[in-house]
Amino acid sequence: MNGKNRLAIYTGAFLMFLSFLFERCVSSRETLISPYTSIPSPVDNELTQDKIDLGRKLFFDKRLSRNETVSCSSCHLPEFAFTDRKKVSEGIEGRKTERNSPSILNSAFLKTVMYDAHLPTLEMQVIVPIQEHTEMDMNMPELIVRLKNIPEYQQAANKIFSRDFDPWVLTRSIAAFERSLISANSRFDQFYYQKDNKALTASEKRGWKLFSEQLYCVKCHPAPYFTTFQAENNGLYESYISINDKGKYRIDNDSNNIGKFKIPSLRNIELTFPYMHDGSLATIEEIIEHYSKGGKKNKLQSQTIVSFRLKPSEIRDLKLFLFTLTD
Repeated sequence: MNGKNRLAIYTGAFLMFLSFLFERCVSSRETLISPYTSIPSPVDNELTQDKIDLGRKLFFDKRLSRNETVSCSSCHLPEFAFTDRKKVSEGIEGRKTERNSPSILNSAFLKTVMYDAHLPTLEMQVIVPIQEHTEMDMNMPELIVRLKNIPEYQQAANKIFSRDFDPWVLTRSIAAFERSLISANSRFDQFYYQKDNKALTASEKRGWKLFSEQLYCVKCHPAPYFTTFQAENNGLYESYISINDKGKYRIDNDSNNIGKFKIPSLRNIELTFPYMHDGSLATIEEIIEHYSKGGKKNKLQSQTIVSFRLKPSEIRDLKLFLFTLTD
């Protein structure tokens, strides 16, 4: 997909939102879910169980795609921490995307959405894969007619939102479901936040100490979310001249943003392989090797990334710690 078509979809998504959104969501109401996190929700889309239930049905409904073969869950499977374990995701007719499918667990806490870190809300993100040619390839007006003619959806729209089924109902329901997907009870959480010293083994505790005190991992992956939510160049490639996907640069044409992708959360990393925005690294060991070499020395690479050495036993400890982030 060329840059103009991609920009057109993003622009279309934004303009559609303007037609339904007189005032962008800038404040939030928070619901306590644990001693250290809460679920933020926009003032125009406060979480309710009815919204979440409707959003769940839509999320798993293949009728959202043009030929009714792909749903949101096709790329975000619950059993894989809402990823698909493919190098890059597949849309209708086997079309390949350019990127690895990220987990949507804890997406309620995202400051921005998409690998390019440019969309401000989950509601806006919902529109993109539906209209994206390589993913669901669905015309929004046609989709709304299709879904409005399903009695269950039309009745739910009237009950929950007091309106006919429309893009507002679609985006806010799916976004509400996504916000309900919280991962905050891993063994690490039990150890670190709930103060259960027995939750981690000695090896895992050594791995945590490596991660948090001896290496630079927490500069990009601090607890509790294990991401800073920022887009960075992690030195995955020495040069992006021959790489089609140049990251945030494709959105703003700022050459300083070539190779910058949003830092992913490490939560549930045990389940979300392969890794990196393009699925180019298959294992935890490959990730550790990449960073231990200080990246590929891309000229725009984050200065945080420097080389280091670990013993085989330390690599094992670090890997075992990362697996404690599985909820």
